[in-house]
Amino acid sequence: MMASVVNINDVLDGHVALDVECVDRMLLNAYVPSLQIGGQVVRCLTGHLGNPVPSPALFSQLGNRFVRDVKAFARANRVPILRLNKPDRSRWDDRGVDHVHPYVAAAEAAGRFGVVAIVSTQEFQWVFSGRNRSTTPGVVSFDSTRSSHPVGTYYFYVLDAEFGLGFIKICTYFPGRRRSG
Repeated sequence: MMASVVNINDVLDGHVALDVECVDRMLLNAYVPSLQIGGQVVRCLTGHLGNPVPSPALFSQLGNRFVRDVKAFARANRVPILRLNKPDRSRWDDRGVDHVHPYVAAAEAAGRFGVVAIVSTQEFQWVFSGRNRSTTPGVVSFDSTRSSHPVGTYYFYVLDAEFGLGFIKICTYFPGRRRSG
């Protein structure tokens, strides 16, 4: 008898359900699986985005466009962007969420839900970097490798009528991915 290959969805189908009565924290890591190795990043930059050369300069262009879009969203929706200093770890009340509470209270009082504040920070993230691997003068051959770098990060604090306050964290550097583990 030969065993068939199944995926995790086949194994869990009908056996697992999410039933939540009380949650303190929930973490969901979302990423694009096809952008986890250098060759796939090159394919995205050229095939999907239509660039003739998979230049590392494109990473900055994509990230800068995202930052502009975040600022435009904040202006259009009157959402504050908070730039916080490095947290004072000697104080228990110097976390990003502590600085957001006045905006949450104002939104609750107004019956307004959605993004209530955005925190802009810089954190180390696993991202792709590009370098010219060619040793021949005048020849360019880019190599994309993953490494940890300090990059811009946004925390979008969202107030939901049923779930309360939560946040979505997005790295501004393409293609950024939060390291799991």
